[in-house]
Amino acid sequence: MALIFERIHTDGIAELSYLVGDDSAGVAAVIDPRADVDCYLELARAKQVSITHIFETHIHADLVSGARELCARVETANIFVSHEGGARYDFDHEQIHDGDTFKLGAVLITVRHTPGHTPEHVAYLVAEKEHPDAPWGVLTGDSLFVSSAGRPDLLGSAQAKKLAGQLFRTLREFYLNLDDGVIVYPGHGAGSPCGADIGDRLSSTMGHERRFNAFLQFDEVKRFTDYALSTAPPTPTYYPRMKKVNAKGPEILGNLPKVRGLPPKLFMEAIKRKDNVLIDTRMMLAFGGGHIKGALSIGGKPMLSIWAGWLLDPKKPLLLVLESDEKLEDIVRYFVRTGYTRFAGYLVGGMTAWNNAGLPLESVGQMTVHEIKRAGKRLQLLDVRAPDEWKSGHIPNARHLFLGELRERLGTLDRTKPTAVYCDSGYRASIATSILQQAGFGCVCNIPGSWQAWEKAGFPVEGDRKKETK
Repeated sequence: MALIFERIHTDGIAELSYLVGDDSAGVAAVIDPRADVDCYLELARAKQVSITHIFETHIHADLVSGARELCARVETANIFVSHEGGARYDFDHEQIHDGDTFKLGAVLITVRHTPGHTPEHVAYLVAEKEHPDAPWGVLTGDSLFVSSAGRPDLLGSAQAKKLAGQLFRTLREFYLNLDDGVIVYPGHGAGSPCGADIGDRLSSTMGHERRFNAFLQFDEVKRFTDYALSTAPPTPTYYPRMKKVNAKGPEILGNLPKVRGLPPKLFMEAIKRKDNVLIDTRMMLAFGGGHIKGALSIGGKPMLSIWAGWLLDPKKPLLLVLESDEKLEDIVRYFVRTGYTRFAGYLVGGMTAWNNAGLPLESVGQMTVHEIKRAGKRLQLLDVRAPDEWKSGHIPNARHLFLGELRERLGTLDRTKPTAVYCDSGYRASIATSILQQAGFGCVCNIPGSWQAWEKAGFPVEGDRKKETK
């Protein structure tokens, strides 16, 4: 027997899923699959195993589950979901409960109820069949992360304290009773909003987490609850929608959605239709240099999945401007991961074709950090990073409005004053400048390099980081 254990890291949403099995028996399980499931099928073929089990750790809030899609594609697997905590689902599945075991050749998987992030949450202990009481790994889902733990507030304030208490007991009574050598395989890596300050490493050991994970250092539930709730990052607006989609059962697509190519004049006609939403997926400098009026800038990186979730209505069809036509499939994958499957078309030939057709453009100015420093208070300087980033250090005289809340707080800004926007590197700032343009702000600039460039230039800093350097 050769153990099959493969981790699939989905950038952007920072999700970690797993293929676990035994190649001598020719069987494997997938844990927490994402929506675009081709990677699991290709991996199973490469390892010469059949996917027979699809396990979920909980009802996900941050991505569309790929369990139904994968089940429909392989036709040899069943979906296994937790009914602990009273969870209910509107699709075909097999129930699992605390203590259930599954044998995949010589691999033994044991279900353990680990509530706190959600009521139904489970983890999976992985052991050799001959040594069932000596697990070598634990698939923790969103209950325990590297250097962090799952947030307990996603079901609303009414349940947050109760879930925090459950998470406290999960960490102390289950995880801290595992041997130091047990390897921790979490459901997310750094960058996911499902936990606070998740570590950069994609796996750990219980011994390391026992010593260094702040969430495992509490011995009193109230102090733990206060810490867990106060450190949680902003909750993405699409999380409640994802919970409903995944409990109901996501639509089975069969393949990635097809997107028709539209030449410039037909693309312009499609823009005029009120239901369609225009998204420019080129990066900030290209968008700033020239774009179609009314476009929302969401650069074509994996983090597009998260910002689409924050900012877009999945019921409205999307019109796409691409860096190049070859990028279409990647961009569609990013959208599908957070539930966007309706597309009105893409601009064939991109902005080159648009320009050659003599169609109108808008632009966004670009200012260096040196220009920002010289301008001083003559500018309305806007920081759109997350609250913890702002607190750790920011540019003097800046105003903080988190990007995810920008549209709702536009009324607090001065529309008559030139506005420059920064984030960490410029990606989120480009999104923000496009929102400001849509809202009618006349003089708007992006700051390429943003906070990173400001720091590396050695310019003055306000906030906690300033205190650390004294």
